Amino acid sequence: MRQFTAVVNPTAGDSTGAASLLQVARLLREAGAELETEYSHSLAHAQDIARQAGARGRVVLAVGGDGMAGGIGGALSGTGTVLGLVPAGRGNDFARALGLPRDPAALADILLHAEPGRVDTIEVESAVHRRTVVLGSVYAGVDALANRHANHTRLLRGAASYYAGGLRAVTTWRPADYRVTVDGEEHHHRGYTVVAANSPYYGFGRLIAPGARVDDGLLDVVLIREAPRLLFFTLMNELKTGAHVKRPEVRILRGRELRIEASRPVPYGADGEVEATLPVTLRVRPADLPVLYRPGTAGD
Repeated sequence: MRQFTAVVNPTAGDSTGAASLLQVARLLREAGAELETEYSHSLAHAQDIARQAGARGRVVLAVGGDGMAGGIGGALSGTGTVLGLVPAGRGNDFARALGLPRDPAALADILLHAEPGRVDTIEVESAVHRRTVVLGSVYAGVDALANRHANHTRLLRGAASYYAGGLRAVTTWRPADYRVTVDGEEHHHRGYTVVAANSPYYGFGRLIAPGARVDDGLLDVVLIREAPRLLFFTLMNELKTGAHVKRPEVRILRGRELRIEASRPVPYGADGEVEATLPVTLRVRPADLPVLYRPGTAGD
């Protein structure tokens, strides 16, 4: 029977991470699994707890949102430690990409019985992030600014905070000139954003890269070109279904290594966190992290 260490972000989402874990924990213990719970006071603290638990051979449960999942998943990448996710944030986009259920019984069944599937991770290298590893996506441009606004809002929650953050960012954004180098081939791009996606989803369930897969060894690079603001708002709405990829303003590349530069300071973010400015270099790390999920349901 598996031994779990749950690392909880107590401020995740609209309620505490502990509340989200409560029912799942009961089911795990009733099945005979051992579960210990640790509360983090920062992402760095959560990563330290996760590494120590992994060194003891325990399955680490990241209880929180995409920042928690990405931070802990990145810390465990390459170590062989198995990761489980208990979605308890606002976005939960990587859990969505894995097809993880929110129903406690169904999630507990996966955590108890699913065989670990190896997923890719993204190595992020810049002046600020020296060899940081994340899970879902790295985005440079208006969406990074929108996510910053969403994370700082106190009046709105969930999808509403992301939508309001997007509106605020787009109304003030000036298109940037990017140089995007994918596997050694340079592309010039003027527009709103460049997204390197390991997961199909970002920004609270928006289907930014419908063709992205967590285990294919590639990043899907989505470039959204300069367009009138009204059209861009239409594109934002189409992100709900992935229909935006059919528009001529959207281009998708694929590769294993990516460098993003810009002619002016442009913010970038990763897995729900925005802390840096371009340039940045990204590399996919294939099959770098064992995660408890059922691959047949991933991306559904």
